[in-house]
Amino acid sequence: MYVRDMAKKTSRLVLASTLFISLVNATVPGSSSANEINQTQRKRSPYTGGALYPQATETRDLRTLDGIWNFRKSPSDPEYGYRNGWYEQDLEKTGPIIKMPVPSSYNDVGEDASLRDHVGLVWYDRRFHVPPWWLQNGQRVWLRFSSVHYAAQVWVNGKLIAYHEIGHLPFEVEITNEVNPNTSNLLTVVVDNTLLSDTVPQGTIKDIFIGNNKVRQEQTYTFDFFNYAGIHRTVFLYSTPQQYIDDVIVNTDIQGLTGFVVYNVTHQGSSLDNVECLVQIFDKNDSQVAASHDCAGLIEIGNANFWWPYLMHPSPGYLYTFKASLIGPNGEIIDTYSQKVGIRTVTWSNTSVYINDKPIYLRGFGMHEDSDLRGKGWDPVLWVKNFNLIRWVGANAFRTSHYPYAEEIYQLADEQGIMIIDECPGVDTDIFSKPLLVKHKQSLTELIRRDKNHPSVIMWSIANEPKSANRLADAYFGEIVRHVKSMDLSRPITIAIAQTYTTDKAAQHLDVISFNRYNGWYHATGSLTTITNNVVDEATAWHVKFNKPILMSEYGADTIAGLHQIPEYVWSEEFQVALMSEHFKAFDKLRQAGFFVGEFIWNFADFNTAQTIIRVSGNKKGIFTRSRQPKASAHHLRARYLAVAASDAGTTPPVSLYVSDNRPTYHEEL
Repeated sequence: MYVRDMAKKTSRLVLASTLFISLVNATVPGSSSANEINQTQRKRSPYTGGALYPQATETRDLRTLDGIWNFRKSPSDPEYGYRNGWYEQDLEKTGPIIKMPVPSSYNDVGEDASLRDHVGLVWYDRRFHVPPWWLQNGQRVWLRFSSVHYAAQVWVNGKLIAYHEIGHLPFEVEITNEVNPNTSNLLTVVVDNTLLSDTVPQGTIKDIFIGNNKVRQEQTYTFDFFNYAGIHRTVFLYSTPQQYIDDVIVNTDIQGLTGFVVYNVTHQGSSLDNVECLVQIFDKNDSQVAASHDCAGLIEIGNANFWWPYLMHPSPGYLYTFKASLIGPNGEIIDTYSQKVGIRTVTWSNTSVYINDKPIYLRGFGMHEDSDLRGKGWDPVLWVKNFNLIRWVGANAFRTSHYPYAEEIYQLADEQGIMIIDECPGVDTDIFSKPLLVKHKQSLTELIRRDKNHPSVIMWSIANEPKSANRLADAYFGEIVRHVKSMDLSRPITIAIAQTYTTDKAAQHLDVISFNRYNGWYHATGSLTTITNNVVDEATAWHVKFNKPILMSEYGADTIAGLHQIPEYVWSEEFQVALMSEHFKAFDKLRQAGFFVGEFIWNFADFNTAQTIIRVSGNKKGIFTRSRQPKASAHHLRARYLAVAASDAGTTPPVSLYVSDNRPTYHEEL
């Protein structure tokens, strides 16, 4: 991110010799300068994230501000918009705009490469109304952004109300005193997509020169996915009472057939004396099964229905409704909030991970929030389809590579019994500076506060492919792990490691060791003969050295859908299938070794990346295309996952397509 102190504004973005204004390239010309969020208006206080997903209840109301917003790229001078008061009036009154859907990434909406590849600030605005009865009834008014990437400043009616950094996590702010119930209110957002050495994730800015003249700046990064930017998820406008429930923390335990719910309901607001809590738990039939009058405590549920993963139980993903209410001194309901909870335990040893005291074997994917046109924008159609395909393949898990996903995705996973390794945005972590450590820990604080109650979340991933051979990685990740454990002891911690077991300095701190390795692709490209032994040997070596459960979190090969070659050849569908089979042999050997807990292919679907000569319109390692159509590998993986699930359950795998009854042809003699 172009976040610099004002005194350090020596790096400047110079426009090309000709700058034009069009509706496609909605930009207002200004003097040459670096794009960066105005330092004088930044709020630097730490932010803990919006813990509770907004909802309408008996005491709360809810609106979304999704739709078509006004949008403009910043000129080369980032101060231009500030100096000309773009946050004080509608953008369309100060120059050209384009229409921009929210939620979405802005990069692929237009037809102009300069928008797709833009580095720096962009501006959004729209008008909204607050229902007058909210304020008439003494309600608080809240504004919540589910995700703005990477950094954002927000104004309401010209007043700066929020700054947030770390793009894949929510932030919210009370705006009761900033809104007018009798007229429309102006909401303005400036978004900064730049990544630097102390952002999460990291990146660098490169100056581009023609002769001695710097003509532009380019963003570079080492991670292999496109740095989409914009208002990526739903923007909520909602109300709460003056005294309101601020957070709900739920942990569960099991003894025999009895489920235990340990909870803590916190509340905020003035005049909190004589306020009590009522906690009720309802089953799927809306029948109350337990209740308590304490704001914190333990609730026992006899003959409980436990939360089980998909294909591990006939009724996976069983959820209860946990309803918390604040009760006033006269018995009146002050505030109420409900959320789904699953009763389950996650435990682990030096060889295994357990759900409800039963060992689990993870059959999964690395994924991305990525689709045509929308980029990383939240799309319920896409994600319902994704979950249908996940179940069709027979998978039971995925990793949120390489950042936290939309909250609605976790809700779908809860309901369907799909387990999640929840990953923070720390990808390709390098340098390991103190400022980076602070932000890395902050990203995990916000992540855990947001996702702590999801039964689908069974593990925290604190980084993907960090440069963990660096000697500084030892203390760095030791501190990260201690921070996570200070917040949550109920889930194991992992890192998807790309370094070797002989050089890595981070694995010693983890509960589960995950490793990424591309035998037959990046290593010994095209060679299939050594894959099985390489995978078995490396997984075994990790376990022997660290005595911890081992997971293969990435393997795979790029494949162009429709490209067929016999004998198999790199980029063909046949090669992807053959490479997978060699890994399957290794996994079956490791499943008998007693310490191997799962296999995650890379990737669920093709996705966009930065332009490079090794990427043909993005990364093609998906078993599905970007439009979610299957390659041959999808059918192959489906056969594998359903067979493994059946083996673990002691059943016979289903036959998807009839082939033969295996009987010889009958010939009747005359």
